[in-house]
Parts: sequence; structure tokens; C-alpha cells
Amino acid sequence: MAASIIDSRIFQGIFTTDAMRRVWSDENRTQKYLDIERALAVVQGRLGLIPQEAADEIVSHCELGQIDLDLLRQQTERIGYPILGVVSQLNKLCRDKLGEYCHWGATTQDITDTATVLQIREALVLVDDELAAIAQALAKLAKDHRLTPVIGRSNLQQAIPVTFGFKMAGLLAAVLRHRERIAQLRERVLVGEFAGAAGTLASLETGAMETQAGLCAELGLQQPVIAWHTIRDNIAEVGAVIGLIGGTLGKLSMDVKLMMQTEVGEVYEPYHHGRGSSSTMPQKRNPISSAYTHGAISVLRQHAAALMDAMVADHERSTGPWQIEWIVLPEAFCLLAGALKQSRVIVEGLQVDAAAMRRNIEMTGGLVMSEAVMMGLGHHLGREYAHDLVYDLCREALKQQRPLLDLLCENAEIMKHVNREQLAAMCDPNNYLGQSGVMVDRVLAQMAA
Repeated sequence: MAASIIDSRIFQGIFTTDAMRRVWSDENRTQKYLDIERALAVVQGRLGLIPQEAADEIVSHCELGQIDLDLLRQQTERIGYPILGVVSQLNKLCRDKLGEYCHWGATTQDITDTATVLQIREALVLVDDELAAIAQALAKLAKDHRLTPVIGRSNLQQAIPVTFGFKMAGLLAAVLRHRERIAQLRERVLVGEFAGAAGTLASLETGAMETQAGLCAELGLQQPVIAWHTIRDNIAEVGAVIGLIGGTLGKLSMDVKLMMQTEVGEVYEPYHHGRGSSSTMPQKRNPISSAYTHGAISVLRQHAAALMDAMVADHERSTGPWQIEWIVLPEAFCLLAGALKQSRVIVEGLQVDAAAMRRNIEMTGGLVMSEAVMMGLGHHLGREYAHDLVYDLCREALKQQRPLLDLLCENAEIMKHVNREQLAAMCDPNNYLGQSGVMVDRVLAQMAA
């Protein structure tokens, strides 16, 4: 029985992915606990802190198949934490009370935090792989439409022409920054935790720092400089980064939804028979991936904020803020995985209608070229004077429902300085794309670097 959208048999393939669900599953988390207890026994046996015989016996039972998960649930509900239940079961599995050396010098939060870091490591690989695929698709769109004119919009109104490649390159630049953030994040976050009850490792009279170093090395993590039981900026940073990624995916989905409007029709999500259809209106082709992306990243942002709340922890071991992470971190990653999946569907199969883009540019009869005309005439009339003159002509063009070019050519003051051919060149969108192509090339160069 599933009550969460990410575990729903019906919706889970829309809002997340199986791979990300596995990372944050009970099974994977519990195996991470066992991996850490195994690594701890190996290191402490090597250092002579526990008998080698005990280390070998503990290691032989650190397999998920030997743990009774139903019993673990009961133990967790009774105790309040799962680690003691895992240790208790390991102890009973070991012969001759050798399991008493399990968890030697550790505390519950050491194992829990380190397991979370191991899950984050796996999750970030999935996120980065999807970002890499999205980057490739955006790069292709940017290259293919480097000089395809599309109207730029400001305050939802037509502004001046840009290129569709420019729009895609802007998103690509953000995706590349997110991949850089993930690389930087790994350096700060993939750090183990082994510090004992209050973070001082007083539980180990000898070999404390050697155990900490060996445990982290065994797990492929960095050794902490100091305990971080209640210093949670590292986990909050994870939330911030995945929140930023979600924001960029939301920007993509918003623009696609707006450009799919019937009156606009410049791009469409990939078509599959029946996808986006309405139960009552057969003509409909609704945005689907964009809508689900928007929903997922909106919740994701709230989870990122909750992880900031979890930073406000009391003393050396907290009462409540820590548990916030248990609730929101798995769901945040799962929702991000779903948004990445839907975004990849969009960019890899996006249908671009360049003719519709051109039609929308021309629908105002040249009014969107007013800045170009103003700047062109500014050399002859002065920029501010040209602005006011063109402003009045734009109002008249709207009133008369005539092309701006015709009214420009009927103005004697303007025609003293330029001819119709020159004015037509000013009104040509292809001549007012600015540095769009150059900027696209610069982003693509970053992609290739």
C-alpha cells in the first residue's frame, strides 16, 4: 500500500525514477548501515582495537539478506532509531558473543549520517548523468537554431527578436553551472562521520583518529576535520543545489508551456498518440512533461527550505531538526529525478516550428522592430527625439492597423535622412539579432571544454 506520490504504482514513473527510488529505499539504506559496520569492523580489526576473529565474524553477517526487515521495523518503532536494531540483529547472528564488538565506539548518528552521505553520493551520480544528457540535447537545439529568429518577450509582451538557439543556450549555460556545482559539492559533502556520543570520540581510548581515517578511506569518503552531528550546512547545501537545478528545469517547463499555447504554437513537447489529449476536447494537445516538472520542482523548493530549517540544531546532538532530513531529503531527490526525466523527454524530442516563430514576429506589422528603427534614426535625429517620434508612429500604426514601415516612409522628417530600403533593413528581424550567435558559440565552447 503506497500513500506517497513517489511510491504510487500509478504515478511513480511520472514523478520519479526507479533508480532514484532504489537509492533511497529501505533496503539500500539498511545495506549502507551494514556496509559501514563492516568497514568499521575491518578497520578496527586491522588496528587491533577488536579481535580479528570478531571482525571476521561481524563482516560475514553484514549482508541485507541476513537482516529481518519486519523485525527491524518493530525495533525502530520501539527504540526510535534503526541503528540499534541493526546492531542487535548483527550481534545475535554472530557466534560466541563476537558480535559484542560490533559498532565499537560508534554512535547511532555516526552510522546514520555516513549512510546518508553514501546515498547522496549515489544520488548525485544519477542527477549528474541526467544533466549531462539534457546538456547534450540543449546543445543540439542551440546549434541547430543558432540563428532561427524568435520573438523575445518582456513582461509577457513581445519585445525584440532573439534566436531560439539563444534561448536554449541560456538554459544550457545554467545546466553546465549546475554540473560544476555538483563537482564542487562532492568535495564538501562526501565526508564521513565517526565521532561518538558528543563528537569527541571519547569512546575510544586509543586509535580513535586512526579508526576514523581508516573507516572513511574504506568507504571512499573524506575524513571530517571535526564532528558535524549538529553542523548541517553540508546537507543544506545539497538541498540548495538540487533546488537550483529544479528552478532551471522549472524555467524550461514554463517557457515550453507558454510557447505551446494555441495562439503561439512555436514549440511542442514530443508527440505520442493520445499523449496530452483531453477527456472532453479531442483537439487538445496539452503540455504533460512540462506540467509534471512544474509540480515536482515547486515541492522540491519547499524541501530545500526545510533542509535550511534542519540546520538550526540544539547543542551537540539535536532533538527533531535532524529528523527533518530523513523526511525531505529522499523525496527531494526523488522529485528531482522525476523532473530531470520529464525535462529530458522535452529537450530530446522538442518539436520546433520556425515558421510559427517568424509569423509571430511579423504579427505586429513591424512594431517589434521599433527599437531597431529608433537606434537607426538616432544617428540622424538624436536617440531621445527618435524614440518619441517612433513612439508616436507606433501608436498611429496600431490605430490604423498598418505596417510600421509604411508610416515611417510617409514621415517627411525621417525621409530627409534615409530611404525606404534603409528603413526596410531596419525593420528586418534578421538584422537585429544582436550577438545571439556569438553568445551561443561561447556557451557551446564551454560545453566542449
